[in-house]
Amino acid sequence: MHETQLIATLAIGFALAFMLGYIASRLRLPPLVGYLVAGVFAGPFTPGLQADASMASQLAEIGVILLMFGVGLHFSIPDLMAVRRIAVPGALGQIVLATLFGMLLAAAFGWGIGAGLVFGLSLSVASTVVLLKALEDSNRLDTPAGRVAVGWLIVEDLAMVLALVLLPAAAEALGGHALGADAAHHAAAAAGKSGGLVAELALTLGKVAAFVALAMLVGPRLLPWLLGEVARTGSRELFTLSVLAIAVGIAVGSAEVFGVSFALGAFFAGVVLSESHFGHRAAAESLPLQDAFSVLFFVSVGMLFDPSIILREPLAVVATLLVIMFGKAAISLLIVAALRYPLEMGLRIAASLSQIGEFSFILAGLGLSLGLLPAEGRDLVLAGALLSITLNKTMTLGAERLTARWTNRGGAMAGVFGHEKLARLEADLDAGRQRAETRREQRTLRIEALLATFPLLANVPAEDRDALLLLFRPRNATPGTRVIRRGDRPDGMYFLASGRVEVETESGKIDLNAGAIFGEMALLDHTRRTADVTAVDYCELLILERRDFDLFMSRQPTIAALIRQTAAERQSMNIKQDVATDSLRD
Repeated sequence: MHETQLIATLAIGFALAFMLGYIASRLRLPPLVGYLVAGVFAGPFTPGLQADASMASQLAEIGVILLMFGVGLHFSIPDLMAVRRIAVPGALGQIVLATLFGMLLAAAFGWGIGAGLVFGLSLSVASTVVLLKALEDSNRLDTPAGRVAVGWLIVEDLAMVLALVLLPAAAEALGGHALGADAAHHAAAAAGKSGGLVAELALTLGKVAAFVALAMLVGPRLLPWLLGEVARTGSRELFTLSVLAIAVGIAVGSAEVFGVSFALGAFFAGVVLSESHFGHRAAAESLPLQDAFSVLFFVSVGMLFDPSIILREPLAVVATLLVIMFGKAAISLLIVAALRYPLEMGLRIAASLSQIGEFSFILAGLGLSLGLLPAEGRDLVLAGALLSITLNKTMTLGAERLTARWTNRGGAMAGVFGHEKLARLEADLDAGRQRAETRREQRTLRIEALLATFPLLANVPAEDRDALLLLFRPRNATPGTRVIRRGDRPDGMYFLASGRVEVETESGKIDLNAGAIFGEMALLDHTRRTADVTAVDYCELLILERRDFDLFMSRQPTIAALIRQTAAERQSMNIKQDVATDSLRD
């Protein structure tokens, strides 16, 4: 049965998620509640069907990678910069205060400082997967509050990357033990050196900075070029494969080389591609797999949950849930208000962040392996995650009702408080959107101009027109320039975008104006050039090189037939001219 373990895990996970997700939807609950319950049924703590938890968690990582890649595709660098004034202090302030709340709760349980620190950090960071699902379902991802919440989470993720690196180094000082022989040696060296922790922090910051610099400097040149080359092949499956390879490859590579999380690596891969004209197509190609594997994320969370903790420690579970849902929400709201942004925005952000997820599980697992967090702490984190994710939709609805009530009853105060900063934030976000829209419009205008000049290209399907633009090689010709020489091997087919050329054959000369095509006959017949073509005016040419011509003809049969028809008509006309010329000579 071992060789079919992957298939069995997928079958159990998808089947249970489908059935329970459908039941949850019929009960007017979010489908993800059904996915979480499916995981509980498929986990080791309940009888019946059991999937491989370790394998399910690895499959779930793929979902997180694809989801964060999709976030990056829709969240541009200007958006990140626009929300930095609220996202950076907000995220850092919430982490500090929520961690303190968690440490106080851990002290009430009788745990030590190390356990309290891990527990508090686990409760302080929200789930990116849950947040994005909630924002997408409510159509609020592109709102100012949605953009701030996503930026807030990116800062939280960066902070958790540092925490994951620093915890093993500080484990012994916090009352735990080292993680293996190598970690023991490292911890001993760090303990004997006063600057050990500072050096570890500096190294981690250096790695993250190096990764971001590499992604922002090299990525915008390399990744669009790579996708452009793939798009030129005209193969949709190759393009989809390249998108997945980039998302997963960069996520894993960045984790191995720079020590950042899979999610952060995939996010920056998406950010880089979002600045190119392939962003929209890459998002569309990765969406189906993103949806499928994100379901496995929720199933894997449910598999880790031991339901008996609710009966064994009900008060501890309730206290943990209160910190996650109301403690964090209050902190977020106060920080937003202190930064003088509208309370309506604060309520929406607070509701979005009132849950915990993937980083919480990783932190709890690391704390358990370092001897810092007791097993009961991990169970409480998982219970808090499951319950807060389930109730997050209720928090969101409650925030919307409070927002409406505040707006209706607050009068002038509701409309004035934070208005200036919100207007500045919206202006920054709008400026970024306008720049992106301008780039899209310029490309659309190029396509429209191409179709207006060459009507036969109107038969190209809309989804293939971006790839069509990539096939053309632009070239300018001044008057008197020989564009094609008789007897040469054919290098490609020419589209005359503007200007005028003269075609000289043995039978005479003809002029071609903008919108004409030439050079296709030698390519179709696999012969040498039979005419000289000279620029009479300043010309703009688009060349479809020989390799791309063959690909284009095979991928676009309708246009290929029109080009062959044009070539046949031109050849017939040339033959008639030759006959007429010969008769005159006789």
